[in-house]
Amino acid sequence: MRQVVLDTETTGLEVDKDHRIIEIGCIEMLHRRVTGRSYHQYLNPERDVDVGAQQVHGLSRERLSPEPKFAEIAAQFLEFIQGAELIIHNAPFDVAFLNAELRRLGDAAADVAASCSVLDTLLLARKMHPGQRNNLDALCKRYGVDNSQRDLHGALLDARILADVYLAMTGGQVKLVWGTDADLEQEPFAAQSARSAASGAAEGRRVPIVHASEEELLAHEQALQRLDKASNGQTVWRRL
Repeated sequence: MRQVVLDTETTGLEVDKDHRIIEIGCIEMLHRRVTGRSYHQYLNPERDVDVGAQQVHGLSRERLSPEPKFAEIAAQFLEFIQGAELIIHNAPFDVAFLNAELRRLGDAAADVAASCSVLDTLLLARKMHPGQRNNLDALCKRYGVDNSQRDLHGALLDARILADVYLAMTGGQVKLVWGTDADLEQEPFAAQSARSAASGAAEGRRVPIVHASEEELLAHEQALQRLDKASNGQTVWRRL
């Protein structure tokens, strides 16, 4: 299955006020593995950038003026995402802006969803963690994803972070490797731990063993007694 993790930065929040996309970042995954292929492009929005938006991503109209316009890169971008499942955090926002850019090219019915399926990780996170904060920073903290480089928002950086978060949310994957195919030989965390322990023993290194304290053992025994009482003495560990 081919998936593309996608993020955009824009001149402002309101697509219906003719705000434009100024950066697109995409990360490709095949069968839940990052391939190393990406798409990244800054864009000339042909308009001013809202002050609030500029404070978020740090991109000014002057900085973006030498960049290509969306019309110049549309074909290349659409080729990259063609047929993929797009993974987007708060997908309605990005999809609305992408569709607005496509419709400016002359097709009033243009829709990204016509060539791609879309998975909204914000909607997924709200189902998994109702009542909690589910922005990208909060999810990074919840799943132990490193976002220390995220001083400012950036489409490619945020797509990379979202790829980590998505894999952790949907499969418990702890380690994500970026690079060549040889780098993609990943293992579950438990397998890595077992291999590391075996390697340490083979090389004569002492593998540390952490024993429970007396207080922890007592608390464990009390918990077992409560369970045994609740089951009228039918717990397996007592019978054995």
